[in-house]
Amino acid sequence: MTPSPRILLCGDVLGRLNQLCKRVSSVNKSAGPFDALLCVGQFFPDSPDGLEEFNDYIAGRSNFPIPTYFIGDYGVGAPKILSAASKEAGNQGFKMDGLKVCGNLYWLKGSGKFTLHGLSVVYLSGRKSASGMQFGTYSEDDVDALRALAEEPGIVDIFFTNEWPSGVTNKAATSDVPSGVSDSADADSTISELVADIKPRYHVAGTMGVFYAREPYTNVDAVHVTRFMGLAPVGNKNKQKFIHAISPTPASTMSSVEICAKPPNTTLSPYTMVEKATPTEAIAKRPGESGSDSQYWRYDVSQKRQKHGDGDSERLCFKFTSSGCCPRGEKCHFRHDEDARQQSIRGVCFDLLNKGKCERGPDCNFKHSLQDENGSASSRRSFGTPSSNRSKECWFCLSSPCVELHLITGIGEHYYSALAKGPLVDDHVLIVPVEHLPNTLSMPEDCEIELNRVQNSLKAYFENQGKQVVFFEWVFKRATHANLQVVPVPSSRASGIKDIFNLAAKKLGFKFKTIESTNNSEGRRLLRTQYDRSCSLFYVELPGGTILTHVVEENERFPSQFGREVLAGLLNTADRADWKNCKLSKEEETKMAERFKKQFEAYDPNR
Repeated sequence: MTPSPRILLCGDVLGRLNQLCKRVSSVNKSAGPFDALLCVGQFFPDSPDGLEEFNDYIAGRSNFPIPTYFIGDYGVGAPKILSAASKEAGNQGFKMDGLKVCGNLYWLKGSGKFTLHGLSVVYLSGRKSASGMQFGTYSEDDVDALRALAEEPGIVDIFFTNEWPSGVTNKAATSDVPSGVSDSADADSTISELVADIKPRYHVAGTMGVFYAREPYTNVDAVHVTRFMGLAPVGNKNKQKFIHAISPTPASTMSSVEICAKPPNTTLSPYTMVEKATPTEAIAKRPGESGSDSQYWRYDVSQKRQKHGDGDSERLCFKFTSSGCCPRGEKCHFRHDEDARQQSIRGVCFDLLNKGKCERGPDCNFKHSLQDENGSASSRRSFGTPSSNRSKECWFCLSSPCVELHLITGIGEHYYSALAKGPLVDDHVLIVPVEHLPNTLSMPEDCEIELNRVQNSLKAYFENQGKQVVFFEWVFKRATHANLQVVPVPSSRASGIKDIFNLAAKKLGFKFKTIESTNNSEGRRLLRTQYDRSCSLFYVELPGGTILTHVVEENERFPSQFGREVLAGLLNTADRADWKNCKLSKEEETKMAERFKKQFEAYDPNR
């Protein structure tokens, strides 16, 4: 069996490199060898007096004993040293595993994830600041990138940040908490949100000036525990611990029993408040009791969705843009734009593509104009508007290698039907435009005839099974390929559909507008006349023809899976609100599609 990697952790170095390296060499000789040193907190000196010692290492006159990584890119001398390192030829491009500053010293810039001796390591460099400085602060983009990484499969072994997360001492044994840190203003609430999302096995931070090893705590929606450790500065006067050794087995190689192990002193997560998760009204009303309010505590505590939900999809997905592949697929909160991907391949700056400008200016190593296929500058276009061309990476284009052909149940002239991947219920159907268009409301008006025919066929099919049909669509203004979702609901539950959507809207702080109609065709005609293409929109077509609509404002955080989550609440199947919990094997999906096609054959308008 391969031995577990041995890692040293260190607090704020403050430029005291001689003292640090002397201690590391001593520990490495007596208890090593160690594979790497990870430093949190301020790495550079507090005053110019420490620069001479620091520059000895930069110039190669002194050496780091083992590979050393740091994220505290601030202090005296940091801008000059790091700017020079950024321009080195070997540091060009996206380097998640660190920019080499000198021998055995690596700067982890911005935010990212990399593998270190088998361990999955995630980091956030810099501190929270509104100054927008190039060095020493993290940006909104850095945070957004980590929120996206949090949705990737697998367990993160180590997450390290400079600042402590606010609230980390909640539910901890008060006798172990260092004085003055329980409600410290120096802690960072953004870090709290990130660590609650990422759920690392170890979270390491500095800057607070003390050593603190918190009891392990459980994570929401995860089986493993997290251990938080705050480290003191190098050479601190109170002789508090500034260096600590760990030897974790990579989660990727551990058994499920090992992953699930919880020490006796494990506490609940400090970042969730139990009393908010179960309001008084919800306690009195269980799922079996008139249930229109069931499951909707989710909207009271879903801070992640409300704070940074699908508004993030206005931004480009860094993973897709840089590599051409995103493991989150259609569930990604960020936008997959094939044209932006091609520009990235041609060396165009990601910030320019994503935000329309680059704050690094002449220090940026990438191109600041769009490039044609020959590598020449081309006329600029906005990547906020999806291309009308079919994307080779699109999940729904019939010509794309990514399309799940085995799920398709019928193809017409303008629309095709397919079963949903990770269905909420049996026979959960998608109606998808054949053309690569962002929503069904943008389709030519004559296409509505075919769509109405498909909808009526599905309604007749499900009515024969004692079910009513709900159609809903999330019309995001920067979406790529539309899909109209079709969810059958038992007729006994149909009368509660409108109420539960209105209740969910109230929980999120908005009110639906209603389009009254006796049939879907007339209702959609009215909806099309009211649709403003400059805005995002959610709408749901209820049994009987009524349509509920909500225009989503530019800065409003709206859950992309809102329709599915509401119906999961109606059906008392909250565990199926996330499609990832409902995934089937390709063989199961194929059998499901064949069964549906056989049963739907008599109703199929494309026969």
